[in-house]
Amino acid sequence: MTDTNSTPPEARPRPSRRVAAALIWAAIGAAIAALVLIGPLHALRPGAPEPAGVTAQSGHASAVRGSASQHTQLWTCSMHPQVIEDHPGQCPICGMDLVPLKGGVGEPSSAAAPAGPDSTAGGPPGAGTGERKILFYRNPMDPTITSPVPRKDDMGMDYVPVYADEAESAASGGATVTIDPVVQQNMNVTTERVTRQDVSRRIRTVGYLDYDQEKMVSVTTKYPGFVEKVSVNYLGQPVRKGEHLFDVYAPELIQTEQELLSAASYVKQMKDAPEDARRRAQALLDAGRTRLSYWDITDDQVDRMLSSGAVFRTLAVVAPASGVVMKRMDGLEGMAIRPGMELMHIADMSTLWLTVEVFEDQLAWVHVGSPAEVRLTYFPGDAFTGRVRYIEPSVSEKTRTIQLTLEVPNPRGRLRAGMYATVTFSPVAARDAIAVPSDAVIRTGERNVVILALGSGRFAPRDVVLGPAGEGWTQVISGLAEGDEVVTSAQFLIDSESNLRQAIQKMIEAKRHKAAGGAE
Repeated sequence: MTDTNSTPPEARPRPSRRVAAALIWAAIGAAIAALVLIGPLHALRPGAPEPAGVTAQSGHASAVRGSASQHTQLWTCSMHPQVIEDHPGQCPICGMDLVPLKGGVGEPSSAAAPAGPDSTAGGPPGAGTGERKILFYRNPMDPTITSPVPRKDDMGMDYVPVYADEAESAASGGATVTIDPVVQQNMNVTTERVTRQDVSRRIRTVGYLDYDQEKMVSVTTKYPGFVEKVSVNYLGQPVRKGEHLFDVYAPELIQTEQELLSAASYVKQMKDAPEDARRRAQALLDAGRTRLSYWDITDDQVDRMLSSGAVFRTLAVVAPASGVVMKRMDGLEGMAIRPGMELMHIADMSTLWLTVEVFEDQLAWVHVGSPAEVRLTYFPGDAFTGRVRYIEPSVSEKTRTIQLTLEVPNPRGRLRAGMYATVTFSPVAARDAIAVPSDAVIRTGERNVVILALGSGRFAPRDVVLGPAGEGWTQVISGLAEGDEVVTSAQFLIDSESNLRQAIQKMIEAKRHKAAGGAE
């Protein structure tokens, strides 16, 4: 028996080396066993093309994994179909709960599956013949960055595989996207049909009421005199045409009255005279009546003067129009007046003027005679109608607005000058036009896009040429037809996925051209 204590330390084997040797032999045995098991399984599996850069051993290993997981339930993200997990959880990108992936391993996410000519309702193209062919892998954040083998980007996200059927779909349509009904509900995808209708443009502004300038009159005299017996004593008093306002004592009127009565007496004296003399006498009487009428003395007053045969000391001044008294000179009674003095001001309130302003780009939809709805806070629930009476010829340099004058009927006298009002114009911008909801239009600045619902969960972007918009609708000049169905919500998500597929299509075409050039 050897004495271990007598053996030198250098000659004794170290324990760590013995353990390492045992581990090496165990690994070699496991590798041999794996090769023995993998060989028969691989022989039973239909051949599938291997991604570039992957060795034969890795291809066998992936075949085993694919066969073992054909019946395994996978989970994916509704918003990020490149995320696929073998257990429920949350998306590492957006944090949304993962949803079950239909069809098992190898089926594309139903959130954005391409609609190709070989697509079926139950699974991806080629699902019954074998696994889908992977052309290359793309960066999930930048589709222009690709790789022939699986890898991760700088943020640790896995590259997304691009399948052959996706390339074929992109080549055929390029922008069609298919969305599972469950995902559509989660995304709140709503659609609405394109209709033919009138497109109205609403213009809303505010203004204030004022008197009708064409129905305002000033009360004055054309002769000097003195005011006596005033009948109108306060502002706002309503008067009617021909109603007595005040009396005036005027010596010049008295002299004219005497001449008129003398002419009337002379006509009576010449009733038996020759025709020539009677005509001259009547001419004097007519001249007196005409002179009084030029001084606004009414025919009724002249007739009463002739019938009585007496000179009236004062003559009445009557209202020249109906309305309300808006101005009255203070201390009018007993005042000495002269021709041209404004003694009273009467305004007709049957119609009022409403002054508003609109921006210069809105003037194309408003014309003289255009109707408008007028509402006032003083009369809640009531609506008045006005029409454009006048448009200012110039634009304000400071506000870039144009002033409009509307005529508003006021038969019941409820409206008052100075009231503020809200005015709404609703002109028809386009008649019998193809129209879509304005929410359905995606405006990029250079192009206008709508998402067209093709049916069976398929959607595709469509460039359109737009006309005027208003009341939540926009005219479509070209690009759509009556009866088409467009997406009115979540269209930005669909458009983003469509743009992504178009980018992939361009990369595939570039790679094909490059490969064709290299082959030549």
